[in-house]
Amino acid sequence: MRFLGGNRPATDLTYADVFMVPNSSTVGSRLEVDLTTPDRVGTTIPVVVANMTAISGRRMAETVARRGGLAVLPQDIPVDVVGEVVSWVHSRHPVYDTAITLSPHSTVGEALSLMTKRAHGIVVVVDGEVPVGVVTDGACQGVDRFSQLSQVMAAHPLTIPAGTELPKVFDVLSEERVSAAPVVEGERLVGVVTRKGALRSTVYTPAVNAEGQLLTAAAVGINGDVAGKVGALLSAGVDVLVVDTAHGHQDKAVEAVRAARSVAGRVPVVAGNVVTAEGTRDLIEAGADVVKVGVGPGAMCTTRMMTGVGRPQFSAVEECAAEARRLGKHVWADGGVRHPRDVALALAAGAANVMVGSWFAGTYESAGDIHEDGGRLYKESFGMASARAVKARTAQQSGFERARAGLFEEGISSSRMYLDPARPGVEDLVDGIVAGVRSSCTYAGARTIDEFHERAVVGVQSAAGYEEGRPQPTSW
Repeated sequence: MRFLGGNRPATDLTYADVFMVPNSSTVGSRLEVDLTTPDRVGTTIPVVVANMTAISGRRMAETVARRGGLAVLPQDIPVDVVGEVVSWVHSRHPVYDTAITLSPHSTVGEALSLMTKRAHGIVVVVDGEVPVGVVTDGACQGVDRFSQLSQVMAAHPLTIPAGTELPKVFDVLSEERVSAAPVVEGERLVGVVTRKGALRSTVYTPAVNAEGQLLTAAAVGINGDVAGKVGALLSAGVDVLVVDTAHGHQDKAVEAVRAARSVAGRVPVVAGNVVTAEGTRDLIEAGADVVKVGVGPGAMCTTRMMTGVGRPQFSAVEECAAEARRLGKHVWADGGVRHPRDVALALAAGAANVMVGSWFAGTYESAGDIHEDGGRLYKESFGMASARAVKARTAQQSGFERARAGLFEEGISSSRMYLDPARPGVEDLVDGIVAGVRSSCTYAGARTIDEFHERAVVGVQSAAGYEEGRPQPTSW
């Protein structure tokens, strides 16, 4: 990356402070761009879901990996539960979504409570493993909640044989005027496919491990027996390890990375967070393959307002990425992402992957439960250093220790993240991110992320310049 005019500004910059200018390009189409990340963790798009309890769970991990990204399971989840989630994600189909299943004797109320767990929006009624009906939200409206699904389901539903070519799947669903259908092997249900899902599967490449299973990641803190917990996570089948703490440039964090590296073998170790070249170097020398960059830019984080500590994210990523590249390693940009442009600019600054948290909280696949406010659906999100998170993290400690820990919080404990009716699923948001980043690469004349790092030209703008680039949804 280089700055327009060749002069690096003396002031640190956020994503809103900068813009990209187009280069001469031989890239004729967005589809010519390969977004496989250079960090060698296995992702085929540069999207990582942050290890936040309200966001990253099994549904998020499965869905994002199917589209080429990675979700990091939070460190607060017990290791045995992480093992169950990893095993479950590894068993998911790399193309077809997981079906929500109920029996013919289940109730409409049960179906409605489960429908918002997945973006495909149907419940498959099964007799054993055989689909016998499909229930949609529309079929449940105006019906007694205690009615059995056998009374409202569409019996003998359209099914798609597993292995059907994806363009054919799209055409069949379009001709039948249905948005989703069960997928079967023989008569046995193996998943659900939607029209848009069939389309997406021709554009995205799933992120999988050497065994062809959807990729998983889990975080570990820096306290306690780090090597022991890492060993347990590896035994559970975790594919990527993340040593995570708010202040990654401290002795305890460096020692935790060394401990993780000592037992990780070939499994990638990600560590953070830092915002300086020195912090990046220390974590890499301790054994990190990837360094996580960002202190305070997250939507749920109050660190900068509480402590004054942090650094504008674009400049932090640029400096840390340059140091990591000098040492043959990579960085992830963690936090501060609110638009696809921010992801593109993080990559332009040198990041190999971009971590997203709160932006994904208001989706069907996030770990929280759906709530309603005046007809609008929302989920609650909270920061991982908030009083709410600290309370959960210290649940096994004495009342005194929990109360004392509660005095120190640096995050929002409850935030309403509304689902966008036009883009309620995480795949909808990923579509926007990937489309934006692919287009940015074509403007830069880059076919890969590595080429994007080299060819991106970035300028500095005023607040008015940023505002000028915002679309106007209504006339002025």
